[in-house]
Amino acid sequence: MKKQFNNFTKSKLMLSVFLSAFMFFSCSGDAADTTGGEAVVKPSNLVVVATPVGVSTQNPNGDGSGTVSFTFSATNAKSYKIALGDGETKETTTGSLTYTYNAGGTNSYTVYVSAYNGSQFISTSVALTLYVAPKAIWADEFDVDGAPDATKWAYDLGTGDWGWGNNEAQYYTNRPENVKVLNGKLIITPIKETYQGSSYTSARIKTQGKFSFKYGKVEIKAKLPLGGGTWPALWMLGNNITTASWPACGEIDIMEHVGNTPNKIYGTLHYPNFSGGNAVSRTTTITNASSEFHIYTLDWRADSIKFYVDGNLFHTFTNNSSLPFNQNFFLIINCAMGGNFGGAIAPGFTSSTFEVDYIRVFN
Repeated sequence: MKKQFNNFTKSKLMLSVFLSAFMFFSCSGDAADTTGGEAVVKPSNLVVVATPVGVSTQNPNGDGSGTVSFTFSATNAKSYKIALGDGETKETTTGSLTYTYNAGGTNSYTVYVSAYNGSQFISTSVALTLYVAPKAIWADEFDVDGAPDATKWAYDLGTGDWGWGNNEAQYYTNRPENVKVLNGKLIITPIKETYQGSSYTSARIKTQGKFSFKYGKVEIKAKLPLGGGTWPALWMLGNNITTASWPACGEIDIMEHVGNTPNKIYGTLHYPNFSGGNAVSRTTTITNASSEFHIYTLDWRADSIKFYVDGNLFHTFTNNSSLPFNQNFFLIINCAMGGNFGGAIAPGFTSSTFEVDYIRVFN
């Protein structure tokens, strides 16, 4: 929320496919090859079959396990080399291979296969469309009362005026008055009070140093605080922020909300030349953001970053290898008060709660 006033990647897949094709097709398979004075016969009649496990009428792209059974046959072939379309290459002499893909969702791959007899070979390719069910790689269900789980969460403390603040009014603490887990929910409570020279307190927790990930789906169920000046956010920063600094590290704001404009949800990306007020941002308007729980979802891939509320897509961003959104990121949950984006704090504000039911990260 650092505001100063903003399948696999197609490119990598294409590169992988190009390199695979280059490996398999650039070298001539017609050069003469002799062993003990006898010519080695070039393989022929190469047939490749790729069968996702669990294929059925209901599951035409497999059962979600990501496992595929490959069979190969070719006259005079003694070995096979397979470029699996996800950057991996395997070799076998048995004519069969079982391989498990990891990228969640439904993805298409071009698999290249070469059949060898000595230096003689022939090659072909087969198209594969495969469904991989999302797998949870990290989660917090907030089901143990007390302080947030110390194995998962750390704190940012203070005003942030030394580097990450935005002229906000709160002082971030780790006190239970400001942050706790109760009755299955994380509760962050901004409070109007004099504390350490500030007029408000709140909390900001993060997974930095404890959990980070690259690509996947983040799903967060949350109910937002009420009141002018509240500025809750569910967001992420690149792991290299300590060396590359902001915005070079990249920032992905899964959800931001400004109490002065209730029910307007922001999904935003910050990166060099597009940060602060120049960030790439889209909004959607929902109902009852502060009285009901909603599900905020980020689908982050090498070729796209998509933002959803309650399953409704409202922002699609094209990602590519030149951007900082292709490295590990860590998670942050906080509620600021006022500042450059939060705006004027309502004179009658005393406290409110920002509640998170769960946060789940899938592959």
